[in-house]
Amino acid sequence: MKNLLDKFLGKGKSSLKEKFLDEEQYRRQINSLYGMLSGIYGSDKLVLKATKLEALHLMKSSQIEERLVALQKLIYEDPTIEELPKKKDIPQIIEKLEEEIADIIARRTVEDNIEKKINDKLQQRHEEYVREIKMQMIKEDVGPENAQTLKKYAQLEVLEAKHLSRTALETLKPSSLAEVIGQNQAIKAIMSKLASPYPQHIILYGPPGVGKTTVARLALEEAKKLQYTPFEKEAPFVEVDATTLRWDPRDVTNPLLGSVHDPIYQGARKDLADVGIPEPKLGLVTDAHGGVLFIDEIGELDPILQNKLLKVLEDKRVNFESSYYDPLNKQIPKYIKKIFDEGAPADFILIGATTREHTDINPAIRSRCTEVYFQPLTQQDIQEIVRAAAAKLKVKLKEKIPEVISEYTIEGRKAINLLADAYGLALYKSQLKAKKSKETVEITLEDVYEVLQTARLTPYVHIKASEKAEIGRIFGLGVSGYLGSVIEVEAVTFPTKEKGKGAIRFNETAGSMAKDSVFNAASVIRQLTGEDISSYDLHVNVVGGGQIDGPSAGVAITLALISAIEKKTIRQDVAVTGEVSIQGKVKAVGGVFEKIYGAKQAGMKKVLVPLDNKRDIPKDLTGIEVVSIDTVEQALKHVFAE
Repeated sequence: MKNLLDKFLGKGKSSLKEKFLDEEQYRRQINSLYGMLSGIYGSDKLVLKATKLEALHLMKSSQIEERLVALQKLIYEDPTIEELPKKKDIPQIIEKLEEEIADIIARRTVEDNIEKKINDKLQQRHEEYVREIKMQMIKEDVGPENAQTLKKYAQLEVLEAKHLSRTALETLKPSSLAEVIGQNQAIKAIMSKLASPYPQHIILYGPPGVGKTTVARLALEEAKKLQYTPFEKEAPFVEVDATTLRWDPRDVTNPLLGSVHDPIYQGARKDLADVGIPEPKLGLVTDAHGGVLFIDEIGELDPILQNKLLKVLEDKRVNFESSYYDPLNKQIPKYIKKIFDEGAPADFILIGATTREHTDINPAIRSRCTEVYFQPLTQQDIQEIVRAAAAKLKVKLKEKIPEVISEYTIEGRKAINLLADAYGLALYKSQLKAKKSKETVEITLEDVYEVLQTARLTPYVHIKASEKAEIGRIFGLGVSGYLGSVIEVEAVTFPTKEKGKGAIRFNETAGSMAKDSVFNAASVIRQLTGEDISSYDLHVNVVGGGQIDGPSAGVAITLALISAIEKKTIRQDVAVTGEVSIQGKVKAVGGVFEKIYGAKQAGMKKVLVPLDNKRDIPKDLTGIEVVSIDTVEQALKHVFAE
C-alpha cells in the first residue's frame, strides 16, 4: 500500500500522504470495532439495534465521522448522539470505544460464564428431578421389590401351583344339614333360634367330634336363604378357637375385640406415625358384623376377655381409646376419627361351643345365650357315618366294617379318619398287586384291623350286654363329661363264722359316696328280704376301681347284694342308675340322658332310671327300653331273671 501511495502522490506531497494513511487507519479501526460488535450481538441483531437507535444510515455512510457516530450510538446505546467528531478527536474517541467494547466483552464473558453455570445447575436439578420421578414411578409400579425378592416371590408362586389332595375331613365333611347324622334334635333347636327375625346367641354343649362347628356353619347358610331372617347373603361366619386366642390386658393386642397401635410404641402405619396419629386395628367381632362369630371351646376364654365380650354383646359396638388421639387434629383421616368418636360396629350372633359342663361356663354369658346340647353318637350313628363316607370315597366295604369301626370310637371325625386310613392302605395294596388304579378299591376287615393295630386303639366299650344271667353281678351307669358308660358291680356273700359279726369289704377307690351306698343298701335289704347282713361277710367290688361320681350306684349295689344273698340271677342286658335311700326309695341322679346312651352303646336292652328323672328321657329314643322306678322293690321284677 505504501509503495502505491508513493507512486500516486509523489515524494513532494508528504502531508497528503500522511493524511490519507491516518484516514485509512481510522477506517480499519472502525471496521474492526463494527466487526467486534457484530461478533458480540450478531449481524441481524446489530442491524435491528442500529435501526432502533437511528444509526443504520450512519453505518452505511462513507464518511468516517458519521460511521463513528453510529458506532457511538450502538456502544453507548444513546440515540441522541448527533454531533460529528473532529478529526483530531477521532483517535481518542476510538480508544474510548475500544475500552467500552472491551468492557462489553468482559461483561458478556462473565455473563456467559454465569449463565453457563446456571444452565449447568438447572441441568443438574432437572436430571435429579427426572431421576426422582423415575424412581417414584418405579416404586409405584414395583414397590419395594428387587431381584432377590422377586425371585422368592416366583418360588412361592411355584409352590402355590402344587396341590396335594384335600384331607379326608375336608372331602367327607357334610355339605348340608341333611348329611349330618345323629343330631336331628340339636339341628332343629339351632335352626329355631337362628333362623328367626330375632336370632339369639347360642352355646353348644357336647362331646368332641359330633359336628358342633359344622352344624353351626351350615345353619347360618340355611338361615341366609330365608326371607324373614336378618342375615344377608354375604353374612360372614368368623371362627376362632378360644384355646389359641391370646391378648394383652393393656390392649396392646387383642385379635378378638381389636386394639390401637400407638405411633411410638406399637408402630402405627408410617404415614400415621410420622404425624403422631394412633391407628385402630379392628378385631374379629367387627369382622363378624352382620353374621356369626363362632368361638370354639368358649369355656377356655380368658375371664376378663369374657367380660369385655359381654360389653360388646350389649352395645353392639367396640370402643377404642388412645392417649395419642386428638379429636381437634385436622390431619386425622375420617375413618380413624369415626372409629374413635363412635366406635366400630359389632352387631353379630355369638355361637359358642364347649366340651365342658354348663357349670364351667360364665353365668353372665349363659344368661345371654340359649343352650343346645348335642347327643353322643351311638354305634348305629357311627356305622351310618362310615357308610356315607364310603359312598363319597366310592369304595366297597366288606361286611361288618362299619360295626368294627363303631366299636373303637364314638366320634364321627375319628370314624372318618379310620376309614380314610383303611382306604389308603387298601389302595396301596392294590397298587402293589399291579391292579389298575381305575378299579374300585375294596376295603377289607384285615385293612381295618391293621389300621386299628397301628394306631394302638382298643374297643371303646369294654363291657357288653349278655343274654346269660348271673348271680351277684349287675351293671350300673356312670357319666364323664357328656359321655355315659357302663359300670360293672359285683357282690359275693359268705356266712359268718360267728353270728352277728359279719364284715363288709368295699374297694376304696370307687369313692366315699359309693361306700355310703353299701350301708344304705344294708337297711333296704333287711326291709325287703328280712335278712340281717350282719350274718354275712359281704364283699362289693366296682370292677376296674373306677371313681364313681356321687351316690348314683346305690340301686345297683343294693340289687347286687340281694342277688348274692338270695342266690337269684340278674339279667345281664339291664343297667340301672339311681340313689337309694334307707327307706328303699330311688332318688334322682344327674346325667340320665348320657347314661341312657352309654347303656345303648353297650348293647343293653333295658335301663332303669329314677321316676324323678322321667323328663330327662329322650323322646325319640329307639333300640332300648327305659323304665322309671320309684322304689328298689319295683326294680326287682325288671332285673331278676324269670
